[in-house]
This record gives sequence, C-alpha cells and structure tokens, in this order.
Amino acid sequence: MKKIVFVAIACITLQMANAQNSEKAKALLDDVYNKVQGYDNIFVDFKWVLNNKEAGINDETRGDVTMQGDKYLANFFGAHQLFDGSKVYTIVPENEEVTIENKSDDENTITPSKMMTFYKEGHRYAWDILQNVEGRKIQFIKLTPIDTNTEYKSILLGIDAETKHIYKVIETGKNGTLTTITVNSFKTNQPLSKTLFTFDEGKYKDEGYYIINN
Repeated sequence: MKKIVFVAIACITLQMANAQNSEKAKALLDDVYNKVQGYDNIFVDFKWVLNNKEAGINDETRGDVTMQGDKYLANFFGAHQLFDGSKVYTIVPENEEVTIENKSDDENTITPSKMMTFYKEGHRYAWDILQNVEGRKIQFIKLTPIDTNTEYKSILLGIDAETKHIYKVIETGKNGTLTTITVNSFKTNQPLSKTLFTFDEGKYKDEGYYIINN
C-alpha cells in the first residue's frame, strides 16, 4: 500500500514539474515573439546544414533573408526569392528564369516571413538544455508537433537568453534527416530601399529572362 502511495506521489510530482517546465518554455517563447514583433524589419545571415547518415547526405550552404512584416527577400542556393505581399517571385540567375506564383495558403508551409514566429502555434513546449556558446547562454526549447502527421519528430529552438533572439533551429525528421539552421548575424531596423520588395518584370525581360506564371 505504501509503495502505491509513493508511486502516485512520484507521478503527481513529475506531472507538476513537466507542467512548470512547459509554462517556463512558453513564457520564453512569448518573450521571443514579442521582441520580434517590435522590429520594423529583420535581416538574418545564416548557415544551413542537412545531414542524413543513412542516406549519405551532408549538405551545407549559407543564405540570408530580409523581412518586413509578411514581405521578404531571401537569397539561398544561388536563387533569390521575393514576396511582395501577394505573389512569390523565384529568380534563378543561372537558368535566367523567373517563376511567379500566388501566395501559398498552406498553414504548414514555413516561409521566410514565418521563420521567426513559426513556433507560436501547433507545438507542445518543453524546457531543454542550456549551452554556453562563445560566452553566450543559449537556452534550448524542445518543440513537439501536436499534429502527428508532420514530417518531423521534434524541433530544438536555441534562444539567446540575453537578447531573446533565435540563434539555432535543429529539426529532427522522421526519416532520420537532421536540419540545422545557425544564425551568423541578426540585424534589426535597417535602412531599406523603398523598392526592395518590388519585382521589376520589365528589367528581367530586358535581360532575357524566361518568365513563368503559375
């Protein structure tokens, strides 16, 4: 009888600790979200690594993205992607090609404009490890998707405890793929050209680009 009581107490204590950790994790994520929402614009320079040992894949590249509200300009894998608020323009200089598409309404699609806020919904949160990275305290929060049909098992979100900026995102896929994004530079409220998020179709036509409207 005593053993049953001790087990019950242990279970209740564990549940309370998990609930407190979840609330603490959510509070930190709320701080990050509120900080991001307070900026007029954000520039992020990052390193992207995709690794799958079983498939023998280990890809690495660098990229950057400038975001203002829902609009963004991203440079990644030798291509440029521009979203002006209504259409997405993917520009591939190597192929001299531009693809124009309407904005995706898929809530599960992580676009650059959602890069800093995707964690806000659809996940359970748990307090994870604290790492010291070159004198910076990086607190990790583990995100587990509520929807079990997602292609990933979990995401570790590394947050700079002082600045409340995202430093690292580690996604573990159900197929064994590990995708890591590390922020090299995070700048805010930069002076931006008024035409930065404007697509000049005439310019690309004059340069001989093939324009594809989807």
